[in-house]
Amino acid sequence: MDELKLYYLPTCPFSLKVLRFLESNSIVLDLHSTTEPANKEYLLKHGGKNQVPCLFIGDRPLYESDDIIDYLSEKYLN
Repeated sequence: MDELKLYYLPTCPFSLKVLRFLESNSIVLDLHSTTEPANKEYLLKHGGKNQVPCLFIGDRPLYESDDIIDYLSEKYLN
């Protein structure tokens, strides 16, 4: 099973949308705030852009809050 890591920005409405989804469905992920310089650097280096939210599925980045929510719904709620 691939490791899941979510990179987010606490002030980003799209990040908050994903975080609310996680909370409301009791889904626990490895969370990384891009307010931390090392997390922001990792996101840019491995994801290719400084865009949040970003869910890393193993080493593959998935952007866009709706796509992330769809992926997590399929994985955890079906």
